[in-house]
Amino acid sequence: MNDAALTPLISLRGVGKSFKDGQLLALQGISFDVRPGEFVSLVGPSGCGKTTILRLINGLIAPDEGEVLVKGHPPVPNLDLAMVFQSARLLPWRTVAGNIDFVLSLRGLPRPERIDRVLALLGAVGLRDFADAYPHELSGGMQQRVGLARALSVEPEVLLMDEPFAALDAMTRETLRTELLRMWSRRRMAVVFVTHDIDEAILLSQRIILLRPRPGRIEEIVPVDLPEPRWQHDPRGQPAFADLRAHLWSSIRAMARDGATLEELARAFPDPDGPGLADR
Repeated sequence: MNDAALTPLISLRGVGKSFKDGQLLALQGISFDVRPGEFVSLVGPSGCGKTTILRLINGLIAPDEGEVLVKGHPPVPNLDLAMVFQSARLLPWRTVAGNIDFVLSLRGLPRPERIDRVLALLGAVGLRDFADAYPHELSGGMQQRVGLARALSVEPEVLLMDEPFAALDAMTRETLRTELLRMWSRRRMAVVFVTHDIDEAILLSQRIILLRPRPGRIEEIVPVDLPEPRWQHDPRGQPAFADLRAHLWSSIRAMARDGATLEELARAFPDPDGPGLADR
């Protein structure tokens, strides 16, 4: 591995953040790195500061303590960082193609190049036949595909994703996870992905950062050493996947013993395929 691959693309060092004039402590002592091309998931209960971390990395807010660096500098909103939200947030007055073209036009790309890139991205997410459709004519899953294509259109070095699949049905979530893995494995941008879903975090990530309840602190950083590309070789039937799952749930139970209630954690980490957290 070369030195560039080892040098962190994103660094957080002793980061703290408060709101409401200091009355609400959201984050405390957050320190971690993200390397170029790495997929890192943030997992933790509601209110532990996962979205706040994304906003700090994107330069939308500044830390009260510590430092956040992207490529060695304090971050500012720019086209090297793209963000995908839980809802696609498409421009309703623009077509599917127009939503992607708008972002590319801000970058100053010539129109012929924009057209080629838009069509290629829509083909990649299976929506080329919907280029002239408007957002209200699409399902929620299709809108999220457009949002993903729009984020990738600027070829960002960093892709920030805030529970992008949480509001979708199970089948659509599965399809989009596979699509995300396929596109990430080919493009290798750095991804910071927020989720409540333990299985989703293991499936997608190279490392998982488990956060404690407010104020958000890092409980553990868990490496995910599973074969890639996972969009071709689903690891969920492997013993290593089950071991990681059991380890993370063990850490969550330990949080409950340290003060967070089982009910709070059960709501934060739903497990539709298994027993309730209180039964573990």
